[in-house]
Amino acid sequence: MKPTAASFFCGIGGLDLGFEWAGCDVVWASDISTIAGSSYPLNFGRPAIVEDILNLDIDAIPDTDIIIGGPPCQSFSLVGRRRPDDPRGRLVFRYLDIIAAKRPRAFVVENVPGMASAMIDGKRLPIHLVRSFEDLGYHVTVMKLNAADYLVPQLRKRLFIVGALNTPIKVPDPVEFARSAYGIDVSQHDNGAGAALLDLGPPTAKRARAKYLSGGSAFSEIMRGSEDTVSLHERPRMSDTDQKLVSFIPPGGNYRDVPDEHSTPRIMRFKETGGRTSTYGRLHPDRPSFTVNTYFRRPNVGSNFHPVEDRLITVREAMRLQSIPDRFEIASGGAQDARNALIGNAVPPLLAHAVAREVIAALLTSTATAAGAAQSALAQLALPQRTRGVRECLP
Repeated sequence: MKPTAASFFCGIGGLDLGFEWAGCDVVWASDISTIAGSSYPLNFGRPAIVEDILNLDIDAIPDTDIIIGGPPCQSFSLVGRRRPDDPRGRLVFRYLDIIAAKRPRAFVVENVPGMASAMIDGKRLPIHLVRSFEDLGYHVTVMKLNAADYLVPQLRKRLFIVGALNTPIKVPDPVEFARSAYGIDVSQHDNGAGAALLDLGPPTAKRARAKYLSGGSAFSEIMRGSEDTVSLHERPRMSDTDQKLVSFIPPGGNYRDVPDEHSTPRIMRFKETGGRTSTYGRLHPDRPSFTVNTYFRRPNVGSNFHPVEDRLITVREAMRLQSIPDRFEIASGGAQDARNALIGNAVPPLLAHAVAREVIAALLTSTATAAGAAQSALAQLALPQRTRGVRECLP
């Protein structure tokens, strides 16, 4: 029987899909986002509860083997101030309360690396969480992972706190994961933006489906599956100014490549103050992208220019960089920012798959150990009886 999971803060379902790929049955999901709630059934064939986790009735949450979730990261982001008193930070502790009440065999907490610097009662938040989970009897592992190490064409660092009741969970090995899960030799694997995107072909008009180009990469084959055409690969709108700016930026370049005489006042300020290496950035076809954020339709908030064409990346291309498969859809009718937030906040499913395999392996190990211990106990109980019986037959 497959292990079961309940998903919190499910969003577009990146964690959920990774656990499904690993052989888990995700039987329940929830999120406060309306667009998440309307998109989730399109991709998983089952509903997601649209509700604030603070208002969920714990008794109504099903008992499952695993609880997974990524509490919203705004309170713990590396960008901006960290505010432990932010009400969004309460969500982590509500999540902890649910795990304490439901007592799953294993759990996953996913967040941004900035979570490690948040302070609660004079202690770093992860230390507080680890001790709380250990007090509940869990073996806890803290993982600092980069999605690019797990076949995702994106430099995206995430923090995972995972635990199981009966055995520790191992950190996934990138080489072993790629080989055993996908038959890929990472030493020969092209993890660049070009391999991720260039089979998609030219963008289409709004609501039209795009045709794939011939060829493709090992990654694009995973993303395409059995699809013949693909949605959400629509040409993004760009201002005349941005259209001109991108023409100066080579693959892997950024705002510094724009000549001063063509630079906007904002770009000139960036040049004077330095930093912001991904701002007005163009993807390099031979390298993973920088972190895909929720503003990928804007050139001044990340490396969002296409590696070959003079344009911003499309919604589908952002989903590709997140390793969200081409069959995934997003419910229509919502605001663009809400849709893009669903994509930018997602856990890359390939990264989730790597973590999920280790979680399920730990559960299987503990089950086998428990079964072995039970057989041993039965044998020990039976031994005196058999011995007594033998002795009774002796002269």
